[in-house]
Amino acid sequence: AYDVRGTVPDQINAELVRKVGNAFVAVIGDGPIVVGYDMRPSSPELARAFADGAMEAGADVTLIGLASTDGLYFASGHLGRAGAMFTASHNPAQYNGIKMCRTHATPIGMETGLAEIRDRVASGETLTADTPGSLDEQDLLAEYASYLLKLAPVTGRHLKIAVDAGNGMGGLTTPAVLSQIDAEVIPLYFELDGTFPNHEANPIEPENLVDLQAAVREHGADIGLAFDGDADRCFLVDEKGDLVSPSVLTALIAARELAKEPGSPIIHNLITSRAVPQIVTELGGKPVRTRVGHSFIKATMAETNAIFGGEHSGHFYFRDFWRADSGMLAALHALAALAEGDAPLSEVLAPYSRFVASGEINSEVADQQAVVDQIEADWGSRPGVTTDRLDG
Repeated sequence: AYDVRGTVPDQINAELVRKVGNAFVAVIGDGPIVVGYDMRPSSPELARAFADGAMEAGADVTLIGLASTDGLYFASGHLGRAGAMFTASHNPAQYNGIKMCRTHATPIGMETGLAEIRDRVASGETLTADTPGSLDEQDLLAEYASYLLKLAPVTGRHLKIAVDAGNGMGGLTTPAVLSQIDAEVIPLYFELDGTFPNHEANPIEPENLVDLQAAVREHGADIGLAFDGDADRCFLVDEKGDLVSPSVLTALIAARELAKEPGSPIIHNLITSRAVPQIVTELGGKPVRTRVGHSFIKATMAETNAIFGGEHSGHFYFRDFWRADSGMLAALHALAALAEGDAPLSEVLAPYSRFVASGEINSEVADQQAVVDQIEADWGSRPGVTTDRLDG
């Protein structure tokens, strides 16, 4: 677990969040912090309550206002501050939550401070500084856009891009970034609305991509981009309106990053396509497999100095972005690869799509471990079968 999430106001409210802000400073130290929030109706109040608790503990707070989660990570890295982002990502409207990080977007999970923050809140202990911290506001959106475009410049042909922001923070970040490149943008649901009136802001579910697919076909777009509620994940649709597997995008970005830094480690989680480690190996990189989850990915990236990491869930992590995930930076890599030549996206991606995918298949069982043990007993010793117990 790496964030706080719950329903408003019964599980998460301003009183609780003020205590979390105070405990956050008590645990990580009284250095300056940066706070951002998404478009949910409760987010501004909660962000300010967190800031009040942090200032009570002596920390100076910079509010960056409405932001994507990767925008908050940028602020943390760019300003060299710990941070807190108020979002519940793709969860329904009644939810909100907090993603917290140390300086330079270093994640805070249960084993790296979150449990300590939780316990301190539960204890009722409050840190009151002799001198309270100060509050200021900064708008870093233009600097965020500029930084991403330096990491993945898009040059070449004019592109027609359909974008479904799902009424989430992609509606703020997309114009700021894509207005800087040679492109026509076809916007879907750019209005910031935390009630999600059009569809759930969760593009991993195919039903939430239907409108984007239709827009790509109707307008003859070169590519479709879909972002989740806090815009830290990105999904693609090709020029035919067909869905692109996140594993395929992982392989494409890995190839681009390896071209810049040959031989680098590339992280992939255990449910990405077998094509990812195959392609990384063929290109001279070092594939490193890890558990699902951003705290595991980021820790492994730090240990191995990997240049890039991808998850099948649509999270893409970049060493040059403080090892944080950015849906927009992943999108820019796809746009850059597309703009370099005249081939349509389906052809650009064809070398990275090698296997038929079943899609995710979930089963509910009464005793998970017993079922796993039985499957291993029945199948583990058969010829050609290998057993892997990496827990996702």
